[in-house]
Amino acid sequence: MPLQIAPIKAHFSAETFLPTPSAAQPPPDHLRLDTCGGRVRVEWDPHAPVTLLGQLVFFTQFLETSGRFDLWVKDCPWTYTSPNAPAVRDVCSTVLLSVLTGHHRYAHGSALRGDRVNAPLLGMRQVVSEDLLRRALAKGHGQAADEAAVAAWLQRHLRESYGTLNRGP
Repeated sequence: MPLQIAPIKAHFSAETFLPTPSAAQPPPDHLRLDTCGGRVRVEWDPHAPVTLLGQLVFFTQFLETSGRFDLWVKDCPWTYTSPNAPAVRDVCSTVLLSVLTGHHRYAHGSALRGDRVNAPLLGMRQVVSEDLLRRALAKGHGQAADEAAVAAWLQRHLRESYGTLNRGP
């Protein structure tokens, strides 16, 4: 005689069913984002090749929203007194862009000089020269900055950017 098993309901009587998803909505054709350089309109082509800094606009939106970049620039120990000197924001932005682009030599920073898309996202007026980058990062530049002050500034802001991740609930 075969074994007979009574059927068991798969769902309890009080359990509700999730609605079946309707057809997926197509993504919007553009977004408006607030960056350090102001509001920008982002459009994309899903069939176009991916670029190295294609997602930088979203990172600059994070920097603007969190205020991390403005605090980093404001706390920078570099001071420039010459009338021909660049703005501290331009020096910091060039350093950041160079790092994000994967540069590991000061000379590679010169490749950013022709960038008309990403530099304005950080609110830059100009991309500074490789010589200025080298002097700024070597031992600080200007009156009050020295190597220890620059190292402390960078370490403090790096720690503040990930510090909340290490704290428990």
